[in-house]
Amino acid sequence: MTQEQLANALEPPTTGSVISLLEKGERQLSPKWLRRMAPALKTTPGFLLDYDPEDLPTDVLRVWEDIPDSRKSQALQVLQTFGKKKVG
Repeated sequence: MTQEQLANALEPPTTGSVISLLEKGERQLSPKWLRRMAPALKTTPGFLLDYDPEDLPTDVLRVWEDIPDSRKSQALQVLQTFGKKKVG
């Protein structure tokens, strides 16, 4: 998603230059901005604060983005089975 696309996806919309300022830290990323940006990015405000985008596996995120919303619960259950440790 480009800065301009994100800017237009916000409610109310803003400009790409404002998004640029937020990304560079030249404008404060306030709770208000987090609440506006999270839905447009299909995430939560907490996720935006908790994870550095450089540390996330982008291939998994790209696949997740392509999963229809109606199937995301099922996909998450499948992924969670890989994270469970087997006993015995």
